Amino acid sequence: MTQTAIPFHFLRGGTSRGPYFLRSDLPADEATLSEVLISVVGAGNPRNIDGLGGGNAVTTKVAMLSPSKEPEADVEYFFAQVSVEERLVDYGPTCGNILVGVGPAAIEMGLVKPTGDETPVRIRAVNTGALVEAIVQTPGGKVNYDGDVAIDGVPGTAAPVGLNFLDVIGSKCGTMLPTGNVRDVIDGIEVTCIDVAMPMMIARASDFGLTGYETQDELDANTDLFARMETIRLEAGRRMGLGDVAKSVTPKIGLLSRAREGGHFCARYFMPWNTHPTLAVTGSQCLAACALTPGTVAEGLVEPIGASPAVVRIEHPMGVMEVTVTFKRDGNDFQFISAGVIRTARLIARGEVMVPAAIYAPGR
Repeated sequence: MTQTAIPFHFLRGGTSRGPYFLRSDLPADEATLSEVLISVVGAGNPRNIDGLGGGNAVTTKVAMLSPSKEPEADVEYFFAQVSVEERLVDYGPTCGNILVGVGPAAIEMGLVKPTGDETPVRIRAVNTGALVEAIVQTPGGKVNYDGDVAIDGVPGTAAPVGLNFLDVIGSKCGTMLPTGNVRDVIDGIEVTCIDVAMPMMIARASDFGLTGYETQDELDANTDLFARMETIRLEAGRRMGLGDVAKSVTPKIGLLSRAREGGHFCARYFMPWNTHPTLAVTGSQCLAACALTPGTVAEGLVEPIGASPAVVRIEHPMGVMEVTVTFKRDGNDFQFISAGVIRTARLIARGEVMVPAAIYAPGR
């Protein structure tokens, strides 16, 4: 036998997609696991020609599921961001879009049994410790993917998957404002370093000489922009207590501008070495928290947001994402409590993915 067959489900979650595995079907040690995932995705090639990846950071993501060891959750979700052009795997962050597919995948894999027309699935994100409840449509005891919910960045419509984020403050850094400041100045640029669901470094697009309405392709072609942002991001990561983040995708980067399509504000989200085609689910919560917090770099750019609970509308390159947030605000005293989104998912394929036995051969 020259190859090892590994069972998998392949799902679109939100505006990302990738393979979903049972963690028990993969090698336990991280070094071998990384080699397996690199092979599965085909990392190290811009087209991922020898794997399942799609040549973009939103299509080189992997979810690994297992039964939860704690009563508060049903499933543990371990996320891996596999690089496109480098043979690199980052286990530091989580992914909210791939998280959208975790509830459906857990039911498809038999980890969770349907409980009626809707099945709640409580998910512990292993990478960050966050607890999330997914509401999956399961009429007749099976996951339903057909529906009339449309999300910008995905063609057509599908059944809704509700995500309620129950524990999002200080997901990686332990506190919402890990530098202790609502604004820091790094290399002459004002930034807000904030951790709500995803650690981020957020700045104003205009401070980088941008309008904030550039397309994904225009931004990705701006190599000077990425070099400038990366220098600042590395220092932001150090100040946030994340250490040397040169090979980590966190903190992510967000650039803000005024809304022009009826939203509350406009954002461009970076992953961080290329531009997200839409907006990450976790990033959207962090951006919403930044917009609501007095004194951040978002101040003066955001249209008035109503009382809690409020729906924050964030414009992105392909449309708008809505985030429902609950919070307490009394003057400059602000407390972010929770966030929720409605997204969609779809099972695209299932079967076995082949990995060279020289990389992984159980029992050998």
